[in-house]
Amino acid sequence: MAGDNPSPVVQRRRLRTELRKARQDAGLTQEQVAAAMDWSLSKMIRIEAGSVGISTTDLKALLKHYKLDDPDQEDQLVALGRAARERSWWSAYRDVAPPGVLQLIGYEAASYIIRNFETLLIPGLLQTEDYARAVTPSLAEETTERVDTLVEIRMRRQEQVDRDDPPLMFFILDEAAVRRLVGSKNVMRRQIHYLSEMAAKPNVTIEIVPFTAGAHPGLRGPFVIIEFPDPGDDDVLYLEARGDLIRGGISEEGEVSAHREVFEQLRDLSLGPDGSVTFLRKLAGELS
Repeated sequence: MAGDNPSPVVQRRRLRTELRKARQDAGLTQEQVAAAMDWSLSKMIRIEAGSVGISTTDLKALLKHYKLDDPDQEDQLVALGRAARERSWWSAYRDVAPPGVLQLIGYEAASYIIRNFETLLIPGLLQTEDYARAVTPSLAEETTERVDTLVEIRMRRQEQVDRDDPPLMFFILDEAAVRRLVGSKNVMRRQIHYLSEMAAKPNVTIEIVPFTAGAHPGLRGPFVIIEFPDPGDDDVLYLEARGDLIRGGISEEGEVSAHREVFEQLRDLSLGPDGSVTFLRKLAGELS
C-alpha cells in the first residue's frame, strides 16, 4: 500500500484534525485560543482549516497551551508539522496550476484507491502528451509557455500509475469522451490505443458508458474520489466542474457517499472492463 510517506497535503490534513481534537479535548474555543496566543481569530481558523502552515515554534506553544496528557503526543505532532511543511514537486507550479489541482495531485500521491468519472474528456491521468497539448488551449486562453508547463504537470501526475505500490485506479468514461475528436484522427487513435494499453495494467480498470445508456446521473459532471490506506484519513471528493475539493467528514460524508453511489451506478451502466476494451479497439480501428 501507498502511505508509508504520505504527501505533505495529507500530513497537513492529519495535523489539522489532530489540532482541532486537541483544542476540543482541552475544552477551548478558537476565540479563546487566539486570544491566549495573541493571534488573530482568522489565523487560528486558517490553521485548523489547513489552509496555512504553522511554524514549529507556534506549534509547540499551541500544544503547551493545550496541556497534552501524553508526553509523546507533542513530539508526534511536531514531527507531523515538519512533514506537512516539506516541499513536493508540484509546489514548484503554484504560480501556474490552480490551488485545487495542486491539492488533488497531493492527494493522488498518497492515494490507495482513485475513482474517476469523466463526461467529455479523457481523464488527465490517462492522457497522452499529444492529447494533453491539443486539449489544454481549448480549456482556457493560455500562452504557449503556459501550455507547455500545464502539459508537463499532467505528465508528471501520471507517475502515480507506475509508482511502487500504485493505487487501484478505476476510470469510467462517457462515450462522448472517447468519441470527441481532439487534435486530429492520429492524435485520437494514439490516445485510444493508449487507453487500451493502460487498461491492461493490473491496477487500472477502464469502463465506457455507451450512448445507448441514455440519460444517467453522471451527466451532472465529472468527479474524482480518492481513498487513503490509513482509515483515519477521510476520503476526498474532487468536483472538476467547480474545481472544489470536498473532504469526507461528519458534515460532508453525505456528498462523498452520494458520488460513490453514482460511480457504482455508472459501472452498472457501462460496457464492463472487457467490453470497454473491445469497444476501444474497435474505435481505434475506425480512426485508422
